[in-house]
Amino acid sequence: MPLPFLTADRAFEEAGEDLALPFDDRDQWRRPYRPGPWRVAAAALLLLLASYVLFAAVIIAVAGTPSGGAVCLGIAALVIVCALRLLRMGAWVSAYGLRRVRFLSTSTAPWAQVQAVRTVQQPVRWLGLPRTVQGQALILVRGDRAGDEPTPLLTTHNADFLGRPDAFDRAADGVEVWADEYRQHV
Repeated sequence: MPLPFLTADRAFEEAGEDLALPFDDRDQWRRPYRPGPWRVAAAALLLLLASYVLFAAVIIAVAGTPSGGAVCLGIAALVIVCALRLLRMGAWVSAYGLRRVRFLSTSTAPWAQVQAVRTVQQPVRWLGLPRTVQGQALILVRGDRAGDEPTPLLTTHNADFLGRPDAFDRAADGVEVWADEYRQHV
């Protein structure tokens, strides 16, 4: 039974593009693509594990050892924080610059320091593991780090784009457009 109204996600699916809404504030940090199914599935499994640990914490606390329940509660909180951080990982853009969020660190490059953002064919890590495969990467070349190797922002084989080459192309084009637009204003 089709519903007579459209949600924001359904409107995007019909348009076929992941474009920012016209009323969105460009000063806000945003990810120009949706999290991929591998990343969402891993976070969902972590949250499922956290629910079991929370249930165990309640049972342990009711059974008479509040300190054991508190330890389980702390473990569940840590697992929930890990799941949320996993969902937050990726490339983020705003009028201030380009941000790469990793699991344990975040680095931001202001647009004044960005020399180029481009897609290249190179060996990339498969799901962030040490194994590399041939693929595409969206790399960031910074002007303040001339001797460093370019930073890969997105790859075709990370948790967001594995098996979705069209989504990688749209996301890479979106980040490149943001970079071209904002580097001209600096």
